[in-house]
Amino acid sequence: MPEDGWAAALAERYAACIFYYCLKRTGDSMQAEDLSQDILRNVLQSLHNGAAPDDFSAWVWRIAHNRYAAWAKAKRRQRETAADCDDAAEIADSAATPEERLLDGERFSLLRRELAFIRSDYRDIVVAYYVEDRSVREIAASLSLTESTVKQRLHRARESLKEGMGMAREFGARSYRPENIAFCMNGMTGADGEPWNYLSRLLCKNLLLAAYRTPATAQELAVEVGVALPYLEEELQNLVAATLMKQKGDRYETNLFIVSNEAQRQIYDDLRALTPALTDAVLDALRYEIAWKNENCPGWHEGFQPDEDMLWALLMRETDAIEALAQKPFPPDDDPRLGAWGHTVRPNGGEWDILGMEVYTGEKPAFVGLHGCTPTPADRRLPEIEFRQYKFQYGGIERQTPVTLPYAEAQALVRLVRGERSEDDAKLLESLAQSGYLRRRGDGFEPTILVMRRERQGEMPPDARARLDRLRQKAGALMTRHYRFCRTQIYKEIPASLKDDPHQIHHACRNVAAFRGAILEEALRRGVLHYDGDSGRMLGAFLVV
Repeated sequence: MPEDGWAAALAERYAACIFYYCLKRTGDSMQAEDLSQDILRNVLQSLHNGAAPDDFSAWVWRIAHNRYAAWAKAKRRQRETAADCDDAAEIADSAATPEERLLDGERFSLLRRELAFIRSDYRDIVVAYYVEDRSVREIAASLSLTESTVKQRLHRARESLKEGMGMAREFGARSYRPENIAFCMNGMTGADGEPWNYLSRLLCKNLLLAAYRTPATAQELAVEVGVALPYLEEELQNLVAATLMKQKGDRYETNLFIVSNEAQRQIYDDLRALTPALTDAVLDALRYEIAWKNENCPGWHEGFQPDEDMLWALLMRETDAIEALAQKPFPPDDDPRLGAWGHTVRPNGGEWDILGMEVYTGEKPAFVGLHGCTPTPADRRLPEIEFRQYKFQYGGIERQTPVTLPYAEAQALVRLVRGERSEDDAKLLESLAQSGYLRRRGDGFEPTILVMRRERQGEMPPDARARLDRLRQKAGALMTRHYRFCRTQIYKEIPASLKDDPHQIHHACRNVAAFRGAILEEALRRGVLHYDGDSGRMLGAFLVV
């Protein structure tokens, strides 16, 4: 429609209503005339610029409200008293037109929306004053504030509310399409399951993503994830208390590193190229060590497993030993935050480090974790038991056994191997059998896992040790090259707040290097290892006594 046509339509349909709306609010016919003309000019200008509202009537009255709010602000004194009537909360009288009632309903809806996005110290005062109808004096007494402070905050809150009500607030993409993150954790959880009690929740994951690289206020995070601030503030404080986030002033930032999809792609591509040669080198070292032990150390293992099943644990153990050598060029950090196990000391008895990884859908190695029978925080002074289990995320193997072995069950397992079984162990041994770590033998039990004796391992003579070291160094050189590549990718994208944290960088590199998974899959491809889906096979667990 030509602009003259729009002007005629507006004049016919809205001019009188808009003038009456302005007259009711200004109380002066000349000011109402000026204000109504200003509103109509803004409507026409918006249409001329291409606006195409779905609900034309509501759109026009929103512009009318916004222009009146600007006019009222210009007329209002610099500072309102707490008793002044808030423009955003005006209520239409009984003689209001349908258009005015519609506008007032929208404004109350906007007011409720904006209350969800202002700080709690302002929000509490607004609710107490306008909703609970409490006086400034009562509010000041209940919050241990001066009346002047309450008035100042009430004024600022009203300004913030009116500013927000005039905005077309756009929620972030995470409000309707939350993202996911995968995590790798090393160490011991806190007494309440930290950090997993937070990281298992989609809201916490998206807060960490939203505050990653760019610190954000609680209000900004509330809009980004689409959650009202009264609910979000407690969640943010919990994440700060758990050391998963940091708070600087009124801004929050993520306190862990999250590896991007692009960094993962480059790291996995680099690893894939060297995996055949690396697997050759690791297998050469492992085969030499096993051959030497078989010849020189009779009984070095108890023989509870067939050789092909023992190889799953032994291959991963050799991989870890060589990886430790490969990291020697990178001196360990002496971070005072680290505990006895080399991980960051956390609240509630925890000692752990965590790495986030964007969910990667490309080709990557199977994940192989390492678990054990770590004592709880209350049992930390108990002697270490060298029970370990590699958890292979391959063919569902990782789901066949518990995530970790309770310390009491590990103690019972050690006593069984040493022939020190007591009657008190009956329930513990039965539980171990149900988990698959034991099988019945006559009227008792025997392990189904690899059991090695320290005293039977034997000491390699210098020439044999030198040969094994040379084989390991060959594999280690390949790992060192890939590890350096990982550090380059990590450092390219690590946030500024973590660039001076060598422990975080080292932890990230160790977890994205993925040597175990790459070697596992190559060994399976070659037939060195095989898996037929038999859930009765105990793969990856071992005990050293």
